[in-house]
Amino acid sequence: MAVEHGGRVRLRTIAREWGRIGLVGFGGPPAHILLLRRLCVERRGWLSPAEFEDGIATTNLLPGPASTQLAIFTAWRLRGTAGALAGGLCFIAPGLVLILALSALFLAGRPPLWVLGAAAGAGAAVPAVAVQAAAALVPGSLARASAGAAGGTGRARGGRARWYGYALAGAGAALLTGPWLVLVLVATGLAEVAVRSRGRRAPRPGLADGTARDDAGAVGAAGAVGDRDDADDGGGPAPGGGRRGALPLLAAVPAVGGLGGLGALAWVAFKVGALSYGGGFVIIPLMRDDAVHRYHWMTDGQFLNAVALGQVTPGPVVHTVSAVGYAAAGTLGGLLAAAVAFGPSFLFVILGARHFGRLRADLRVQDFLTGAGPAVIGAIAGSALPLAASLAHGWQWGVLAAAAGLTVARRGAVGALLVAGALGVVAALAGLPVA
Repeated sequence: MAVEHGGRVRLRTIAREWGRIGLVGFGGPPAHILLLRRLCVERRGWLSPAEFEDGIATTNLLPGPASTQLAIFTAWRLRGTAGALAGGLCFIAPGLVLILALSALFLAGRPPLWVLGAAAGAGAAVPAVAVQAAAALVPGSLARASAGAAGGTGRARGGRARWYGYALAGAGAALLTGPWLVLVLVATGLAEVAVRSRGRRAPRPGLADGTARDDAGAVGAAGAVGDRDDADDGGGPAPGGGRRGALPLLAAVPAVGGLGGLGALAWVAFKVGALSYGGGFVIIPLMRDDAVHRYHWMTDGQFLNAVALGQVTPGPVVHTVSAVGYAAAGTLGGLLAAAVAFGPSFLFVILGARHFGRLRADLRVQDFLTGAGPAVIGAIAGSALPLAASLAHGWQWGVLAAAAGLTVARRGAVGALLVAGALGVVAALAGLPVA
């Protein structure tokens, strides 16, 4: 257990520090990880470098917003459930308040002309930012697919070939399946589990009985690692009977999706928080079809604005779901969408953090993410096409080209969106159409 002045870290300290990170954490997960590491490892010494890196590795295995889960997990390590709730809520709150306020401004019935221009400009940059987000994930994911395909050059080539197939499946799903994209992500993950499980059971040279250790043996070893980690993971209560009570609540959320209204909004937010893999931008294909075409909560242009708001506000990119919720049902809808989207992250950590060591070592979990990862990348890249097609004015294509140049020059998503928004204001003041 990390200590402060001879005792546990105070909840007010956690609330203050995690709230500060939520307030200044512009730039998405890389910025959040850097700020959390500086606080917990370098400045305060609450966690060792190895503990922090393990937290990153494990939260990247979970569905939902990984940097938010890391914020919750690091606070859990300091003060258990109370710390996780205080740290997670204070990390989320600043960006949530800001994005709801901006949604009220940008989605108002008659917003000022400069607001319309800023929205149209920033929205025009979103397709370029989506492509950048997908491209940034490619090297690590492709290397993982090749390195994980044990068994020689042939299997490595097979792993790369499947990677491209999964990426194409994800891109096609983003363009064609709309809200059912999540099924494609799950299918590609399960397909990779099946392929690699067969490969481990196949006979390999050098084993006396001609058989290879299967997943059961690997999971057995993982259990030993997990048991050791469980013993070391002080700072939070062991998950008990509450887990059995919480899981039906998670399972009940999809059931209300067909009810329409707030039930439909809860289902859309649930997909973002509990069924999405691969980073914040996967929310675009997961939400766009529902928000724009199925439930008609917003227009294509307003959805572009919502994505831009999620990028330029501090805190998690998943705050975009709050803007969609605001468009659907006002402030209540924004708060409901945020609660449903972030709720699974709290449950994953509070109920499962003691077993994170076992999760990291489970080969089947690794295999699933090896398959789902490229599908996520394809979905993010594929979503750029309908987003670009929704641009309504000729000048927005020039802004999109400028934003693409900024992302290629590695100026960052936030910088590109802010420049694009400024160009939109100039366009509006010059009399160009913005609505």
